[in-house]
Amino acid sequence: MPAFTYQALDAKGKKVKGVIEGDSERHVRNQLRAKQLKPLTVKSSHKKAANDNNKSSGFSLNFNLGGPRLGYRDISLLTRQLASLIQSGLPLDEVLQATAKQSRKPAAKTIMLQVRSRVLEGLSLAQSMAELPRVFDHLYRAMIRAGESSGYLGPVLEQLADYTERSQETKQKLQMAMIYPITMLVVSITVVSILMVKVVPKLMGLFENSKTELPFATKLLIAMSNFLVNYGFFLLLGVVGVAIFISWLLKSESRQKKWHKMQLKLPVFGNLILQSQSARYSSTLGLLTNSGVPLLEALKIAAQVLTNRVLKEASAEVAMSVQEGMSLNKALAQVDVFPPLLVQMVASGEANGQLAEQLLHVSKNQERELEFSVNTAMGLLEPFMVLFMGGMVVFIVMAILLPIFKLNQMVGM
Repeated sequence: MPAFTYQALDAKGKKVKGVIEGDSERHVRNQLRAKQLKPLTVKSSHKKAANDNNKSSGFSLNFNLGGPRLGYRDISLLTRQLASLIQSGLPLDEVLQATAKQSRKPAAKTIMLQVRSRVLEGLSLAQSMAELPRVFDHLYRAMIRAGESSGYLGPVLEQLADYTERSQETKQKLQMAMIYPITMLVVSITVVSILMVKVVPKLMGLFENSKTELPFATKLLIAMSNFLVNYGFFLLLGVVGVAIFISWLLKSESRQKKWHKMQLKLPVFGNLILQSQSARYSSTLGLLTNSGVPLLEALKIAAQVLTNRVLKEASAEVAMSVQEGMSLNKALAQVDVFPPLLVQMVASGEANGQLAEQLLHVSKNQERELEFSVNTAMGLLEPFMVLFMGGMVVFIVMAILLPIFKLNQMVGM
């Protein structure tokens, strides 16, 4: 049965909404009335998703582009539930219905019922999920398709859930590592700005009637304070304008490629970017090949998970070289952008027939190295931020105290 979303009034006149299955809108309305609900609107979930896809080409105030969407945790939970129920031997339509009933989020329930309705119409699970590309990406659908064709859909879903959780953990570690330095930067800029705009002008009034020559540091501080007081708002607008202009410039593919190439050459952060992208690439490639996806198709899908344009184009060249008959390790070595460890492990995997296992192994090594590199980089960045903040405060204090010391010397004479 197709899924329908509805809005209705209960016996107390309170508006309720949800998802229900039925043969038609009329059938759904009758079901709602049987539950003592007065139906207001009943819409097919399939039509609603199609309308949302059409609306996504324009501006939407709620930013719900491309229909319902789920976070990593929700997708991982759904995948884990699907794997457990499928391996218990239940038919696919009952599995999808049970997963929908267990889902607490309306979006997840709508998605599962919509997929189930397409499965009941004769489509495969991968084909049904293909109608929701914003929820189930190329990697997800390729593994589902491989699991269905091989007859090992349950184990493949377990691998997918593990991969989703591991990817989310890596992402969260990177985000948590960046919280402290970003917070320090914001706090330091805020503190210095308040001192320069509110405190310094009041203290500098003490020296206005003084006929003594002010130290250079004090003059510089006064000039900076006056600039921020008179033009601080325009400076902020300028910074925002520059950020918007740079964002517009980077929409060009050629400029974006140059920017991404420059990112990879940065002293510390370039290595972090390379390790992060390589770990994602090798993990995706290993997961796909281990699930039975053909190597060439796996290479094309793995290229889509990369966000750095230089590495993305290099991975496309690798796929083309493999298509022409070259071994994977030689194709990777030819583009000369991926870490040597990845190339060596791929060569070892191709030699002993354990390519998928070696790719998964190298992805774990890359993730460990990435975590170590992030900790090292943050360890270097944190004291720098403390020194920067402390240096600015010391400069302001000394610029204020120097003329005071000078006045005291003159009075003592």
